[in-house]
Amino acid sequence: MSPAVRTRVAIIGAGPAGLLLSHLLHRDGIESIVIDNRTREDIEKTIRAGILENGTVDLLVATGASERVLTDGHRHEGIELQFQGESHRIDFQKLVGRAVYLYPQHEVLIDLLARRIADGGDIRFEHEAVEVLDGLSDAPRVVGRDAAGEPFEIVADVVIGADGSRSVARTAVVGSMTGGYFREYPFAWFGILCEAPPSSKELIYANSDAGFALISQRSATVQRMYLQCDPEQDPNAWSDAQIWDALQTRVTGRDLHEGPIFQRDVLRFRSFVAHKLRNGRVFLVGDAAHTVPPTGAKGMNLAVNDVRILHDGLIDFFAGNGTARIDSYEERALRRIWRAQHFSWWMTSMLHSTPEASDFDRRRQLGELESVVSSTAGSTYLAEAYTGWPYAD
Repeated sequence: MSPAVRTRVAIIGAGPAGLLLSHLLHRDGIESIVIDNRTREDIEKTIRAGILENGTVDLLVATGASERVLTDGHRHEGIELQFQGESHRIDFQKLVGRAVYLYPQHEVLIDLLARRIADGGDIRFEHEAVEVLDGLSDAPRVVGRDAAGEPFEIVADVVIGADGSRSVARTAVVGSMTGGYFREYPFAWFGILCEAPPSSKELIYANSDAGFALISQRSATVQRMYLQCDPEQDPNAWSDAQIWDALQTRVTGRDLHEGPIFQRDVLRFRSFVAHKLRNGRVFLVGDAAHTVPPTGAKGMNLAVNDVRILHDGLIDFFAGNGTARIDSYEERALRRIWRAQHFSWWMTSMLHSTPEASDFDRRRQLGELESVVSSTAGSTYLAEAYTGWPYAD
């Protein structure tokens, strides 16, 4: 093994959480090393959804992490809820004075990688973390293998697990990769990317007797759409015509713009919160700490909030001002995490049908949707949660 490398903060995972934390630390003169088992090209080409809350956009812009989010992102001031053949607009701007930005995650990653590399950041691609050791000491270690299969070791003051839902760092924090509160849903999303103009200026969330559908966008020429399906659905089993027919059947009063489908996948629904977010000097952020169903658009935004809180604590720690703020990281982060878990579960259960649902369940669900759209208070709750609660601190 080559000699161990020393740094102040070792970050496992070059996703939004890991790269943003490295960027914020750099601004404060705190060095870090970021490792990821993927190539830069793989990271930048992994296409995922991206609804950014107001607070997330403000943070990215104010810290110089992204300028394109304001020029290339699409500001959405509402969403459309459809059920029982009718459409209802939830006006975010009118209800809470906020909006969201449609800006896919891979675009955020492109911006963050460009920023870190321009700033001379130490990002090591194709470096696979195998284990985090000595987490309770003042010199935790990350050991792993590089692209050539050679072992490496990074010794740091603090290790951050930002390595996604299959986190290696999670074992060092909770004792296993699966230690947490978990819920799996009996349905999934069949997602497509297609070449077509947008079918709607804002996202359409459609509840129908045939199941749920989401009409989203990516750009002027590429669109992202989803329909509820069985988790075991083979994405290649349906023809393009069957997919378009299923989507159109679930959407009311809108002729969808069809086009060639060039990507299809099945996205399973899971909720997860790790039993602990910190053990000694090892911390979990982002999907390593929690995952949510995509219905509420909370995944990346929660990761940004984790980073925001942990960054504040690390500044104090490295300035010699004690550990009070990093000691409170878990408690502070979990407040928003569990609120987001509830909102994501609520949106999911309100909009999707389940295999065991009875006639009573269906009518109750429609009553819930009617309560939301017919009540200013109900619509305001949805708007407030969807656009992002103001940061409490």
